[in-house]
Amino acid sequence: MKKEEKIRLGISIGDLNGIGSEVALKTFEDPRMLDFCTPVIFASVKILSFLKKQYTLNMNFNGIDNTSQILDGKVNVINVWKEGVDINFGEENSTIGAYAIKSLKAATAALKNDEIDVLVTAPINKHSIQSEDFNFPGHTDYLDQELEGNSLMFMITDTLKVGLLTDHVAVKDIADTITPELIQKKVDTIYTALKQDFGISKPKIAVLGINPHSGDNGVIGKEDEEVLKPTIKKINESGKLVYGPYAADSFFGSDSYKSFDAVVAAYHDQGLIPFKTLSFGKGVNYTAGLNKVRTSPDHGTAFEIAGKNKADNESFKEAVFAALKIFKNRQEYLELTANPLKKQPRKPQFKGNKEKQ
Repeated sequence: MKKEEKIRLGISIGDLNGIGSEVALKTFEDPRMLDFCTPVIFASVKILSFLKKQYTLNMNFNGIDNTSQILDGKVNVINVWKEGVDINFGEENSTIGAYAIKSLKAATAALKNDEIDVLVTAPINKHSIQSEDFNFPGHTDYLDQELEGNSLMFMITDTLKVGLLTDHVAVKDIADTITPELIQKKVDTIYTALKQDFGISKPKIAVLGINPHSGDNGVIGKEDEEVLKPTIKKINESGKLVYGPYAADSFFGSDSYKSFDAVVAAYHDQGLIPFKTLSFGKGVNYTAGLNKVRTSPDHGTAFEIAGKNKADNESFKEAVFAALKIFKNRQEYLELTANPLKKQPRKPQFKGNKEKQ
């Protein structure tokens, strides 16, 4: 009988002047990681060999030119480019940004073509990636265009999951951006993700207010009374367990979040400040709502420590395990819903991380 293949985990290398390559390589320096998946890094053997020496890592690469040459049990590196690249750690550089996008585009194409199964993206610098060929605020917006579905930034740990109604939107535009249609769409995306990607049969979701104190019955803004409350009521009438709006200032400090499977924040900082305060270094940025699985660590390029061999790879490792678990859960959910009387084995497989179970 043919041995089942491991999950192929693609990695886009991110900004080479930042810590992305460091945390990715440190994660797969541990040979035990190869028991869980087959890593495929989209970059170049030449640049990763340089970085391996920079961080004094003990590992070897299987340099390849296309996905047909991927080998299980190896750290595979697809040569997206072969020329040398000048790295200046800690500096913002548009040329380096262009290589980050080359890596991302190649990895995304492989994901779309089922040549890899999941994608973990190393951090990019949102300013240096901008060009005529790439005009997106970041990974999420690009992947939303390339992959089917409705993307949603979903910050996750085992005990805390925070989704956003608006992500990279200016504060002055938040209230006008949040409409009943947007709320419905984002809550539906989170609800579906909790069921199919995290195995929660009847999710319970909290929604945070837009204004301070959720508007104080209209005294501090009308949006909570006129937009959030009626929309939440309508969603509840459809059978979903969605509650709110809750005042954001006390919601996390009072541990109210522990009573819910997910929390929906109105805007970026309202959700990410408490999430990173409670989970920094262990959290994962998951793009929910797409037809493929993409995760990322919960930190940025960290230019201030780049190249100094000081970066902690815990969040990147968590992003790897999250991608593998979500892939497995989604496959099992889709198989079960397609044929509820018979749960068939799938290919490839993920045995799981016993330390995380």
